[in-house]
Amino acid sequence: MQLQIVLVSAAAILSYQCAHAWSFGKILQRSINAAPEALTSIAAPLLLSTTLLSGVAAADASVLNRDVYFGVGCFWHVQHEFVMAEQQILGRDSDEITAAAGYAGSKNLFQDPSDASNSGKVCYHNRQRVGDYGKLGHGEVVGLQIPQTKESISAFAKEYFALFKNGDRPDLGDRGPEYRSLIGLPGGMDNPFFSVIEEEAKQKGIKLVPGQGNDADTSGKRIVWVMNSEQYPFYQAEIYHQFHDGFMPGENYPVSYNALVKAAFKDGRITSTGCPDIDVNLLLK
Repeated sequence: MQLQIVLVSAAAILSYQCAHAWSFGKILQRSINAAPEALTSIAAPLLLSTTLLSGVAAADASVLNRDVYFGVGCFWHVQHEFVMAEQQILGRDSDEITAAAGYAGSKNLFQDPSDASNSGKVCYHNRQRVGDYGKLGHGEVVGLQIPQTKESISAFAKEYFALFKNGDRPDLGDRGPEYRSLIGLPGGMDNPFFSVIEEEAKQKGIKLVPGQGNDADTSGKRIVWVMNSEQYPFYQAEIYHQFHDGFMPGENYPVSYNALVKAAFKDGRITSTGCPDIDVNLLLK
């Protein structure tokens, strides 16, 4: 059977910045086997819950909520690193992974001035001008659920700051506030475990600054915006951004990593956003 891929918009897939080197053919070949059921509904953007969980059941609908998020440049590589962290720090199996690529940090929720349809969506750049995350003021982040303990927060903060290079994001070719460095957690800087994050930042010579939404790029400033994730929630990115190879040298990930998208979609840990996307029915067959 000949496989046909429907690209809703070339601009929704490729851009000069984060997606300029997207290896779609490779990801497709790796993901085409063992499909879950076809899509049956379009889900609204995913808002955060205010309860951090100490464990996540694979089929539990609550895993759709991401309580904490981290951003430092393109979210592809960041997601990979936090998937590895969930496995190594928390001992989670592949069907318990919560890390998802997404968008956060806008104070103009659903108010993209170029979105004539007033769609109420948060989407990657696209020719249809539907809920463009950049125009809304969001940044690229990875959202996940981790236990609210000093040990867990400290361990994940350490993983986050290890992604920085000389106090900045490593992919400096990605320019603009969409790629700014930011952390989201319940309560923001008033979170009871904020001090352990601050300690990790100090060791890297990075200053944590309260975010106000639609914040400026952090490139060259050695700062990270800290967001209250209850006020500035996480929105899952499109399916084609999930468990994606990075574009920097050495970021061609194993087949087993790319294939995580199928299981995550099947049990509801990621879902269709209603944004311009590839035909995920075909991708996941």
